[in-house]
Amino acid sequence: MKNKTLTAWLAFLGGPLGLHCFYLGGFGSILGWLLPIPTALGLYGLERVKQFGMDDGLSWVLIPLLGFTIAGCALTAIVYGLMTPEKWNARYNAGQPLESAAGSTNWLTIGAIVLALMIGSTVLMASIAFSFQRYFENQVEEGRLMSQ
Repeated sequence: MKNKTLTAWLAFLGGPLGLHCFYLGGFGSILGWLLPIPTALGLYGLERVKQFGMDDGLSWVLIPLLGFTIAGCALTAIVYGLMTPEKWNARYNAGQPLESAAGSTNWLTIGAIVLALMIGSTVLMASIAFSFQRYFENQVEEGRLMSQ
């Protein structure tokens, strides 16, 4: 039986590595194998910032991938956490009673939802702000170079 609370926490904490996908769908989950790719690219962007500084053009393209992946997984945790027990059990615990305890919501589920909402929205807004700031700084610099 698949537990809704555990899935919400896996999506929130280990979502960028695809842990919730592997928990729900096994190792055959394609999304579970694809999620680490933008995570690794975003981490590579952070390493490029450490090596080359904030002016590195590739890093400002790669870093938001990490942020958007984290925000998407936080949204997934919220969706899982807010799913009704009947819908959860019908989808992920087929053959079990619809009122089964695995799909119930408790305080740990609410905690995962609240933290996912707070951290996910913060990471999403920071990623968007970082992307646009770097993009417009790059455009201004290119404009200065063209005018000289």
